Amino acid sequence: MREVVDGVFELALGYVHMHLVVTDDGVVLVDTGLPGRSAKVDQALHEIRRKIGDVRTVLLTHHHADHTGNVADLRRRSGARVVAHAADAPYVTGDAKAAARHPIVKIVSRFMGSPEPAPVDDVVTADGSSPLPGFTALHTPGHTAGHLSFLLDRAGGVLFAGDAAGGRRGGRIGSSPRMVSVDPELEARSVARLAGLEFEHAVFGHGGAVSGRAVDRFREYVAQRTHRGLSGS
Repeated sequence: MREVVDGVFELALGYVHMHLVVTDDGVVLVDTGLPGRSAKVDQALHEIRRKIGDVRTVLLTHHHADHTGNVADLRRRSGARVVAHAADAPYVTGDAKAAARHPIVKIVSRFMGSPEPAPVDDVVTADGSSPLPGFTALHTPGHTAGHLSFLLDRAGGVLFAGDAAGGRRGGRIGSSPRMVSVDPELEARSVARLAGLEFEHAVFGHGGAVSGRAVDRFREYVAQRTHRGLSGS
């Protein structure tokens, strides 16, 4: 686990990251990692001198199992409220089932396991709403229809990008594999939208955090995609 900025911790659970944010009102979890990793979350809370009862809110970026794997258990034991976008909430609650479209995704899903369905306490319907003080929920569809990114007003701005983008070597960013996104072109437009904001730091579901004018890495990525598109036209 590493502290990205004061009170914002990046926790690796296998190949995916979740994040813990210490606030004046307790701990906020952004995503919950792969199924069956709740004990790792408990250990991380212990390392920052917190306990499961200090978790007040779970913000979900999207419904994929590697991000919602422990939400039911953590909510049950902490009493935290769970926040998700309206388009993804039915998959979290178990009222809808996501179909894996690519053979590789189907195979990985079998090994990953299925999350226990969990209630969603607060459904985000308005882009730019504030699910709790200091956080802005940004609807960034493409990876899933209801994908959310969250912007935290701290240390010049911390963007929780989820799987809208991923960290790459050298502090660069990239896109999610096309096979796991429902609409890659819409996802690219969502990244362009994020590039129009201001933030110093960015953390991701996959790949390491970027600090120091992180928004510039998003702008470089958008410019490269635009250049490739023009070159191919």
